[in-house]
Amino acid sequence: MLLTDLPFTSTTTAHPDLEGRLNPTACQHLRTWLRYLSCGRLIENEIRGRLRREFNTTLPRYEVLAQLEQFPQGIKMSDLSRHMMVTNGNITGIADQLLKEGLVQRIKLPNDRRSSILKLTKKGLQQLLAISAAHNEWVCDVFGKLSDEHLQGMMASLDELKKHSIDFVQSSY
Repeated sequence: MLLTDLPFTSTTTAHPDLEGRLNPTACQHLRTWLRYLSCGRLIENEIRGRLRREFNTTLPRYEVLAQLEQFPQGIKMSDLSRHMMVTNGNITGIADQLLKEGLVQRIKLPNDRRSSILKLTKKGLQQLLAISAAHNEWVCDVFGKLSDEHLQGMMASLDELKKHSIDFVQSSY
């Protein structure tokens, strides 16, 4: 008997999702959580691919540049990591790459030699503006298919979820 003689049905779907593993009786909370993650991952993975193909960059690098635009005078790297909800080590690695390419500058603080301020350069701002235009278009392609009413409802639901998420995180301290 050959492997090709065995009956086989593919278990993959055209569009992967995390809900597929659930028992039909799974609670609505878990089903909603997995739907939320599936949508986010589908969109994020596509954006990651487009950033790589069209701009030879990564989503974390773009996010650092976008955050730095909000702080024209620069921001301490530790504060940047807190804003982005990542570790200092993540920021340091990305900052080192961006520094080599001339997209950011790192300024040592005279009163604290362990701390640095990260600041966007003109070259970094030019690259950010080009990437942001495409990024905004991609996001609008997805969310533009939803009505204003749906978007407002999603925003209201996400606002509520964010409040509960903050409470959930703070309750673990």
